Amino acid sequence: MKKLYQIFILFFFLFALLQRVKAQERYQATWESLKKYSTPDWFMDAKFGIFIHWGVYSVPAFSSEWYPREMYRKDKKEFAHHVATFGAHNKFGYKDFIPMFKAEKFSPEQWVALFKKAGAKYVVPVAEHHDGFAMYKTAYSKWNAVEMGPKRDVLGELASEIRKQGLIFGLSSHRIEHWFFMNGGRRFESDVLDTKYEDFYGPAREENETPSAEFMNDWLLRNTELVNNYQPQLFWFDWWIEQPAMDPYRKSFAASYYNKGLEWNKGVVVNYKNIAYPDGTAVLDLERGKLAGIRKLPWQTDDAIGNKSWGYAAGNTFKNAQYVITNLVDIVSKNGNLLLNIGPRPDGTITDEETQTLLGTGKWLDVNGEAIYGSRPWKLFGEGPTESASGSFVDQKKPFTAQDIRFTTKGDLLYAIALGLPAAITTVKALGTKQGNGIITGIALVGSNEKLTWSQQADALIIQPAKTYPSQYAVAYKISLKK
Repeated sequence: MKKLYQIFILFFFLFALLQRVKAQERYQATWESLKKYSTPDWFMDAKFGIFIHWGVYSVPAFSSEWYPREMYRKDKKEFAHHVATFGAHNKFGYKDFIPMFKAEKFSPEQWVALFKKAGAKYVVPVAEHHDGFAMYKTAYSKWNAVEMGPKRDVLGELASEIRKQGLIFGLSSHRIEHWFFMNGGRRFESDVLDTKYEDFYGPAREENETPSAEFMNDWLLRNTELVNNYQPQLFWFDWWIEQPAMDPYRKSFAASYYNKGLEWNKGVVVNYKNIAYPDGTAVLDLERGKLAGIRKLPWQTDDAIGNKSWGYAAGNTFKNAQYVITNLVDIVSKNGNLLLNIGPRPDGTITDEETQTLLGTGKWLDVNGEAIYGSRPWKLFGEGPTESASGSFVDQKKPFTAQDIRFTTKGDLLYAIALGLPAAITTVKALGTKQGNGIITGIALVGSNEKLTWSQQADALIIQPAKTYPSQYAVAYKISLKK
């Protein structure tokens, strides 16, 4: 009996110790604790995701997804367009577009099948944009897509289909920007002043005002609801969460979300902009931009196929597959991911231009994906004559060429990717013997059985052009090196 008692005490002690260790492993709402976070492998392996800006703002389809803000600002073209097209703001306001947002042709199956063909590994629908209309069922507002407009849980349907087709589900919240987004409507006679709609348009305060504790608590509650109900593996935030007053809320959300990831036994990611989170506590995101060189920590670019608007808008122009592919390669060579946005029409169809760009990107990745997925940066991101754009809100204005080379690695293999189809010899200076980066023992053209002619010289690797290339836009060479 005494021996059994001793065994019981030992078991109890070990159990208590295990629980203490587990508790210590959980994240606390401190920067010190959050710096123990590490980016999950799935994100670093995925490289390419799809962003979806779809909401009520697709109905007016004018200018951009910021129509709900600009339509209430008298000095903006959206204001004049609204009055001329829909009438006075106190008779027809933004809320009146909601019944017109019917999503009658929305097919999650078709959307996700297209994203999969595009080569995307994760998908990030906007759960709530600055306009305050939730694309999901929420306990905190009647202004949502289940109770109004489409009368469907758009986010939930997408989440189910994304997982069903083997991709990773994420989402974005732009809720914090709603603090000020509709404030123009308070400066003249409009429906924003009508108290019946205060729960939709409010708070509509000034951008330089610190958000109230009530509003920040609401932000935290809504995001916690999204995590609990939809279990996203990526949670994307826009720029305005960096307000100093948001500091404890940012920490609380990240700790809670990371702990949920532990419970789910799934790696999770928080995306942030600018300085909202310290390095190493979440994953940096740059809007419509890139970094000039390799960043030790993983990062992401969010960019849109549409040049003028993230949401659907008449007269938008679009990036082609060549732009997307060459910039994807450039980003990946610098330890980044590309989150590429589409803006569907209000009926749920995707434009032909965006579809073609996605299919062209997927066709290239079908051939060359081994140089992208699961890769890691080399000691150099690349070389070549074309300067890479650097920073946020900077397009790659000068196109890359076949003389621009980008490097990725996977295991013992090095990939050198020419950002064009070489019509003449390809020169790779970083792989000359005097550079000390290794002796080349073999080179293959990814996606082809054609035997290449090449020579490693003191100053550079020289590759003769192939007779035919297996894909358009860019060419990947698989290189075996002996150290």
